[in-house]
Amino acid sequence: MSPELISILVLVVVFVIATTRSVNMGALAFAAAFAVGGLVADLDADGIFAGFPGDLFVVLVGVTYLFAIARANGTTDWLVHAAVRLVRGRVALIPWVMFALTGALTAIGAVSPAAVAIVAPIALSFAARYGISPLLMGAMVVHGAQAGGFSPISIYGSIVNGIVEREKLPGNEVVLFLASLAANLVIAAVVFVVCGGLKLWAQGAVADGGSPGGGPTRAAGRPAPAAGSSTPSAGGSAPATDSPAPTAGSRAAGAAQVGAAAPGTARLRTHPATATPTPSPAETRLTPARTATLTSLLALVVAVLVFDLDAGLTAITLAVVLSTAWPEDSRKATGQIAWPTVLLICGVLTYVGVLDEMGTITWAGEGVGGIGVPLLAAVLLCYIGALVSAFASSVGIMGALIPLAVPFLERGEIGAIGMIAALAVSATVVDVSPFSTNGALVLAAAPDVDRERFFRQLMVYGGIVVAVVPAAAWLVMVVPGWG
Repeated sequence: MSPELISILVLVVVFVIATTRSVNMGALAFAAAFAVGGLVADLDADGIFAGFPGDLFVVLVGVTYLFAIARANGTTDWLVHAAVRLVRGRVALIPWVMFALTGALTAIGAVSPAAVAIVAPIALSFAARYGISPLLMGAMVVHGAQAGGFSPISIYGSIVNGIVEREKLPGNEVVLFLASLAANLVIAAVVFVVCGGLKLWAQGAVADGGSPGGGPTRAAGRPAPAAGSSTPSAGGSAPATDSPAPTAGSRAAGAAQVGAAAPGTARLRTHPATATPTPSPAETRLTPARTATLTSLLALVVAVLVFDLDAGLTAITLAVVLSTAWPEDSRKATGQIAWPTVLLICGVLTYVGVLDEMGTITWAGEGVGGIGVPLLAAVLLCYIGALVSAFASSVGIMGALIPLAVPFLERGEIGAIGMIAALAVSATVVDVSPFSTNGALVLAAAPDVDRERFFRQLMVYGGIVVAVVPAAAWLVMVVPGWG
């Protein structure tokens, strides 16, 4: 058996054990990286750790640390109320506002994970407050980022168009951008309907107290609980509570956390007749700590988008400044960093790095590229791009797969423009996977959820996207022979 095939089979075993035994998949992946890297690929420790995603580690820790402080001092509550006022109480519009916001950020040049890191914590705090499915809100943020991700001035667009030019292939920047925009818009619309978006529309506008028209139900259409209780969110997602985000090991699978509000966060006042949550003055008032936190969030946006600074390092620096100034609000923030998620993502990506180091990914791509039937090779390349990108860098996969497609593209049997667009969509739309950077950020940013359950939801949704989207992109963009 070839080393490449062994490494793939070990990855399957890791998934099976993690699913059936409830062991952290990241810890299993670290062990697998050590075993396969050392015994099969003959790699030393440096070779194994070459795939450790240090930048993603810092982003996950830094962003979740900063927004844990924002939750603790009530800044996220203030932002949620501001968002409701902005859309005049139409809670159903908020997911689309987040979709458009992340799309605009990536379209003007933000790196996709940076845009998601900025928007996801606010969006998911809103989802927790109004009983919206976190899967719906997270998917809208990620698909929004990918919708704008291939504009001619974006990072992804510039890289892919540069690869196309270097390989001397025919390309069309506008078609590439519109293909990604249309694909993600369609997927977002489907997710919106499936995950309870229509129920949000049916509720109409919410009153200032958080219920439609001031009545006794929440935006998701269910009676609003008193502060500190849990309620299931739209679309069957994990329960939302007023308790702080769970720390490592604080939950068993399927258990909801119920408890006191985070320090510095005012509870909702409940009207005795209607049990409708209404914001207390403390929630809507800008305190010095909240003003400083909002300034820090704005500084994060400017630092990342204007000065091209690292999002993780910037977020940690801002969090440390806030912690020094308001230690009472920030004391528990480090415990609310999503450590289990950090272990999970870093472990899996380290193993994927071992696969890349030993040539497994190139081996699979070259095997598909040698198939004599161009249309079959095209759809298989789309699937390889989607599957590998669900665990690794989307841009890196596109950089590897487009050159593999050159031989049969040069023969003119398949339209180059359509094939490149299909590869781009297949390799990026799967970033909803919890193993990708964007999916990991969504998982880490979600407050008051059963993280294990939310992880499974993202994994199942990512699996559906991997199974369906490459075939659909191939059918719509490659088979007609664009370009």
